[in-house]
Amino acid sequence: MVYICSNYAEMNGKNVIQNFSKNLFWDVDAESIDLEINAPYVVQRVLERGQITDWNLLCSYYGKQRIFEISKHLRSLDPRSLAFVSAISSTPKEQFRCYTMKQSMHAPWIY
Repeated sequence: MVYICSNYAEMNGKNVIQNFSKNLFWDVDAESIDLEINAPYVVQRVLERGQITDWNLLCSYYGKQRIFEISKHLRSLDPRSLAFVSAISSTPKEQFRCYTMKQSMHAPWIY
């Protein structure tokens, strides 16, 4: 499977947000999302719930390097998305905040 990322110069943020899959931002007003201010939110949503067309659009707007840097600082990311971004960036999982700060699953207390 090929993951295509190409940079398109001068993409308008409002035009980009309209091209993402509608299911990504079902719980918020997509028009109110600022792609610069809300970059971590957008990157996490696309990594966890997006399709390949969403990934390509994300790469077109931010570029791979910026996506990788944003991903390293996310507080949470599901294991599949973490494995994906770790593999394509050739970055060990240990360098991602969501991996090092992962909450341990403690068993409930039994009285």
